[in-house]
Amino acid sequence: MAITMIDGEEVKAKPFEESHLYAKLRKIVIVARIFENKSEERSIVHSVGTFDLSDPVILATIKADYDLVRHTILTKGFEYLTGKMGHSVQPRTKGPGHGSVSRAFYARTHVVKRILGL
Repeated sequence: MAITMIDGEEVKAKPFEESHLYAKLRKIVIVARIFENKSEERSIVHSVGTFDLSDPVILATIKADYDLVRHTILTKGFEYLTGKMGHSVQPRTKGPGHGSVSRAFYARTHVVKRILGL
């Protein structure tokens, strides 16, 4: 699940507590709906959740993921970000096809499942 785009200059300049990622996680609401068909004549809500940033383990894990991304950008460069990084949130390419240079923070599947109680 995409959370927010990664602006390399912003990430380099700001610690996690001042980051756009942290600001988004503090106010994001996740709504899971049941897919019935492509015509989407109705939308049945399955569950609703948020990132529980009051849980010190979750907060520490996400902060560590951000710090890894920040350290990588500062020491190696933005182009060294990879989807293999991060335990709870990962930096992945965003955009059409292979060769995309933009990146976004994505919540890993196990995190989304936990938030939605799946």
